[in-house]
Amino acid sequence: MNIASIFGLISGIIIMLFGIAFQQSTMSFNFEYILNFVDVPSILITFGGSFTTLITMEPSIKSYLGKLASFKLVLQTPAYNDIETIRNIIALSNIARKEGLLALEETANEIEDEFLKKGILLIVDGTDPELVRSILETELGCIEGRHNDVIGFWDKLSAMGPAWGMIGTLIGLINMLKDLNDPSTIGPNMAVALITTFYGSLLANWICIPVVNKLKVSNASEIMMKEVIVEGLLSIQAGENPRVIEEKLKSFLNPANRLEFDSAEGGEVNG
Repeated sequence: MNIASIFGLISGIIIMLFGIAFQQSTMSFNFEYILNFVDVPSILITFGGSFTTLITMEPSIKSYLGKLASFKLVLQTPAYNDIETIRNIIALSNIARKEGLLALEETANEIEDEFLKKGILLIVDGTDPELVRSILETELGCIEGRHNDVIGFWDKLSAMGPAWGMIGTLIGLINMLKDLNDPSTIGPNMAVALITTFYGSLLANWICIPVVNKLKVSNASEIMMKEVIVEGLLSIQAGENPRVIEEKLKSFLNPANRLEFDSAEGGEVNG
């Protein structure tokens, strides 16, 4: 589980609820105030309107549910590891240098990363390097396209929340103005007018925008690692020295990870 995401979501809602319940005049909490922010018509208008609008935008219910389920990705720790990926490629380069490219075929069967496995099998089959690059970059582009499609889903939802919140505000104001002669209706209608805006902002800023940014970061990291794989495999196919490959691939790492990589390498040598 991704502790940062879970902590951010939970702490955000807790801080907001405490802010609602806190009474500055008495320096105490009145949690009954939270009930003032619960309004069923506002929930139906804001959340119902936002999510049903996105159903209309999607090609199918299956596509909609799949993208909605992508929320769980934010709560998961990424499976890929940049340092480990580079180490694996260097290990492959050492095997290829000592035993030849054909020796990689047996190693490929033990690799779980389908993208890396596909690349290894291509170079083992003697595929032209330019064709290998073209095939892998095409797949890379398709992967990024699918990722951007999911990111766009949450981006659109972040826009729908405030929009439907404003629609709810207009509904509440219209009902209030039409029933000004009945004072008992002013409060409920004003509640709908204000709380829908609150719900819309909450949906956008508490959930959607953080999800969008988290998915963008994950996408960028995964694409970079797959680019590392492409460069590493082509270097292995070209017969480059493992040390040269290592230095080439380390350029993809940020300074902190590069230092960690070098420290681990030094530890292994010293050991």
